[in-house]
Amino acid sequence: MATSKLTLLLLFSIFLSCPFPTLSQAKSSPITAKIKQQNDPDSEPYVGVNIGVDVSNLLSPSDLVSFLQFQKITHIRLYDADPEILKALAKTKIRVMISVPNNQLLAIGSSNTTAAAWIGRNVVAFYPQTLISAIAVGDEVLTTVPSSAPLLLPAIQSLYSALVAANLHSQIKISTPHAASIILDPFPPSQSFFNQSLTQLVLPLLQFLSKTGSPLMMNFYPYYVFMENKGVVPLDNALFKPLTPSKEMVDPNTLLHYTNVLDAMIDATYFSMKNLNITDVVVLVSESGWPSKGDSKEPYATIDNADTFNSNLIKHVLDRSGTPLHPETTSSVYIYELFNEDLRSPPVSEAHWGLFYGNSTPVYLLHVSGSGTFLANDTTNQTYCIAMDGVDSKTLQAALDWACGPGRANCSEIQPGEDCYYPNNVKNHASFAFDSYYQKAGKTAGSCDFKGVATITTTDPSHGSCLFPGSKKVSNKTKQVVNSTHTSGAAERFRLVSLGSKKISGITKEIIQYFVVAFSSFLFFSLMNPC
Repeated sequence: MATSKLTLLLLFSIFLSCPFPTLSQAKSSPITAKIKQQNDPDSEPYVGVNIGVDVSNLLSPSDLVSFLQFQKITHIRLYDADPEILKALAKTKIRVMISVPNNQLLAIGSSNTTAAAWIGRNVVAFYPQTLISAIAVGDEVLTTVPSSAPLLLPAIQSLYSALVAANLHSQIKISTPHAASIILDPFPPSQSFFNQSLTQLVLPLLQFLSKTGSPLMMNFYPYYVFMENKGVVPLDNALFKPLTPSKEMVDPNTLLHYTNVLDAMIDATYFSMKNLNITDVVVLVSESGWPSKGDSKEPYATIDNADTFNSNLIKHVLDRSGTPLHPETTSSVYIYELFNEDLRSPPVSEAHWGLFYGNSTPVYLLHVSGSGTFLANDTTNQTYCIAMDGVDSKTLQAALDWACGPGRANCSEIQPGEDCYYPNNVKNHASFAFDSYYQKAGKTAGSCDFKGVATITTTDPSHGSCLFPGSKKVSNKTKQVVNSTHTSGAAERFRLVSLGSKKISGITKEIIQYFVVAFSSFLFFSLMNPC
């Protein structure tokens, strides 16, 4: 990770407004133009990891590969082309991006013979037994070693010619990772553009990427965007946490809504490329992450925030929802990084970006259940959603009413006389309702938030004869689903009840249900998100 990220200044001007229907419709704006499909075996979005080696007692290459396989990690990026690691990766299904260090650019960019020798030594010698998928030439060269910038494209072209000579150019992509700072005015995305002082270097590079079907690699860190713009960029927006429409970032030119910083950064890149008439190059996020520890100047570098960011990032990519500008195209992402690099120089956060310690134990347990088999350190298959401590009863009651009403959680077991009615308090009832909604939603990202009053736990909250939804299979015993609790205020008053022998027509029922949902939604958002 280049140190230039520490000085990244992204001046985000966020346009916050109360939601209007016309804004929510903007996601289908005609500005969305599909990026042409590229001949890429990695066409499906994936999450990979960067592997730095400034680690005490780093695993041996064979142990490292065994660890990767155990963790179900399928894509990795190396910052060099370590022959021992490449040899250990042979006959596995792990796809590896190798790198040309910045200090080798001069030799490779100045000599086709040197470039060909590099490909022969680091690619041809291992492929196809080792699945080398891409070559990253340098790292943030334009901003960290500008003296080498004129040699960047010649080095890439020489290496590509060597791939062509080896008939590997269609299997192995070649590009170079850039710092986010090469893009100016990143928000609103529609007004973004590449630093004009770099245009003479960026444009030929983009034309090469377009011609060869290679991605534009970008190192994107919402963490630094948030740190440099505290008070402007909400923390929840940086962490992929759910936002109400009134708190989403809205591009005033396109009316596209942005629920997270990363999507805004990716779309800013697409708009910047469009300004240079490049519309068919896909963005690949070669680095993104969040530190789990920092000094007093980095109070948001915490285990909880790192866990939240990386867990939600993984889900966001694997959900394949794209970006507001390009919903049909989801960028793949390499998390920075696999291990804490404890040998790195200060600040403290530099040594704490890893998902794991050097001894392969997890720094924290990712919450990525439902996202396939990626990362076996996710031991949170048994997770529950409960009310947070310290939340005032009025706010908690509003969230409870929403869960049992519009959220359609099964709240029958917290009614009087049922197993989970006691203890009869808002927190206990809200915890049961939250968990019902969370389990019903498949534990998806954002399904345990309720505007910040809920939290995920691995401790089963069941007690006595009260079994929470997450701790049991669906019972064959059928119960009437009551959309309320005994103390749920408005939802209780508008509960659907049997009218004895009086029959209600299907149309009338639908009308009643519509008003129940509409009124409950109005109450919830009025209480919790006043404009």
